[in-house]
Order: sequence, then C-alpha cells, then structure tokens
Amino acid sequence: MTDAPLLDVRLISKSFRGLRAVSQVSLAVRPGEIVGLIGPNGAGKTTTFNMIAGVFPPDEGEIRFDGADITGLRADQVCHAGIGRTFQLVKPFYGLSVEDNVLIGALRATRDVDAARAAAVDLLDRFGLADRRHQAAGALTLPDRKRLEVARAMATRPRLLLLDEVMAGLRPGETDEMVQVFQTLNRETGLTILMIEHVMRAVMALSQHIVVLNYGERIAEGEPEQVVRDPKVLESYLGEEAV
Repeated sequence: MTDAPLLDVRLISKSFRGLRAVSQVSLAVRPGEIVGLIGPNGAGKTTTFNMIAGVFPPDEGEIRFDGADITGLRADQVCHAGIGRTFQLVKPFYGLSVEDNVLIGALRATRDVDAARAAAVDLLDRFGLADRRHQAAGALTLPDRKRLEVARAMATRPRLLLLDEVMAGLRPGETDEMVQVFQTLNRETGLTILMIEHVMRAVMALSQHIVVLNYGERIAEGEPEQVVRDPKVLESYLGEEAV
C-alpha cells in the first residue's frame, strides 16, 4: 500500500431540514486497504456513503478519488470513476435471473455481452451462487440476495468497494464465508474496501483501520484493537462487555 490515499474525504457535512446528519467528517482509505466505518444507528454512516457514492452532494467539504475531485458527481459518474457500492436494503431486479442481474453490472466495463456474461458467471461462482444462476432473483433467500448484491457491485469492476452492512442477517458460518471471500479479493486483486458493518466479528477480521462515527461526528479512528478499547467508543457504541 502507498501512503497517498485512494479515497480522501475532507471535512464533509450534510443536513436534512436543519438536522445535521454528518458534521465535518474526514477519512482516508489507501489503495489495497480495508477500512471499517462503525457506530450506532443514526450515526451518519450511510449518509457518508451516499455522499461518496454520488447519491447527493455534501453541503460542504471535498471528496477526492485517486487524486481527482469527485465532489457532487452523479452516482453513475462516481461508478465510472471506479467506485462500486452495495445497499442496506437489497433490491435486485426480481424478475430477472441471478445471472442477468450481475450481467447488467458487468456491461458497465464492456459492451461485449459474452465477455460480460463470463465475468458474471465467474463472480457468481466466487460468491457461491453459480448453482442458482438461472433462478429468478426474487426467489433467493436474504443471505443469497446479499451475496448477489455484492456480486452486482463487483461486476462494475470497482477499484473501491463500499459495503453497506452486507453481513446483516447472516449466520456466523455464512459471515465467515463472506469474510474469506473479501479477504481473498483483497489479497489477490488489491481491491480496496470501505465497509459499514455492525457485525464486529466481520469488522475485526477484515479491517486494517477503523473510523467511528457518533451523532454525525468522527469520535475515534485507528487500528481495530486500539479503537475497540477507546472509552468514547465503548460508551457510545460497543459497551463495556466488548472488552
């Protein structure tokens, strides 16, 4: 990993009808790094993701990706720049097959349908969905829809993947399987990941660095072992039983 960040978020803020959802949050993610963004519900994590991903612009501050200013770009422009993302509430194209859902994402990177389909099949195999490729996406269980959501995002060939609570609803064994997939992707492809996650089992296994938000503000950051013992983090989020 280099010292220069791939993603550099500088003092971004966002308000909704006078409510300050995010207040001057800064964070950086270096190439090849996995960073966890944690905090209680309502802390501003998804709002931060939405500003990075182009859902809406920050009221103030700057977002830079690979040195370029992407502040205020539309979601499709952010995707083309190399940032993929998943959503808390997974909504695949229910009437399409599992394979075609991923194929649509793969067509961002190529107009060759055969090449896109081959990429989709490879991703489905990686995420344990190859045997369901011809099923309608609407027939999948929640854990499988979570896997499909990640495969669709990966199909766009992102350099940075934003993961929004993809472990929620998974059993411990399923969580461990997903952790192994992301560890392999990170190790073999250099994929950079910024993830929101409440499943601390996954956060601690994956993250090399953690940023903690509370009431829209950054209250702590650092290596996982350091952050989970921070008194402010224990008080606002983890609780004393975490240690």
